[in-house]
Amino acid sequence: MIARAVDANRVAAESHRITLVAQTDPDAVAWGDESMLVTAVHNLIANAIQYSPDGTRVGIGALHRDGAIEIAVTDQGVGIPESERERVFERFFRLDNARSRQTGGTGLGLAIVKHVVQNHGGEVRVWSQQGHGSTFTIRLPQAPEAAAVPSRGART
Repeated sequence: MIARAVDANRVAAESHRITLVAQTDPDAVAWGDESMLVTAVHNLIANAIQYSPDGTRVGIGALHRDGAIEIAVTDQGVGIPESERERVFERFFRLDNARSRQTGGTGLGLAIVKHVVQNHGGEVRVWSQQGHGSTFTIRLPQAPEAAAVPSRGART
């Protein structure tokens, strides 16, 4: 799942000399619709690329912890002011309209992430420090071992 999302963002990253670094736990298997979860992770990676300076890196990681799968996307971008962190998940919300014209987008990416994750019984949260970057973490229920086969679980 993460490999598909990374591959879909590779050209955009290369055009800005941004290195995508992915590390996944092979035992991290989430229960859910793989294409929707790929879309959610894709949106997080695309945002990280858009808001990162050229020549930086974006990290993508997945692990299983306490009966859940955590997928984190970390950038070295501009960061998000504390007062705006919860609003970034609202539909059509743009942090900086002047910057939005430069980076493009509709302001729906993070709203879609939140919707997909909630529909899978999970949550999404953000940590950010202005001028240093952000980390978006998706937390999903781990697939039961009996269901953790490629046709039923979404492999990270």
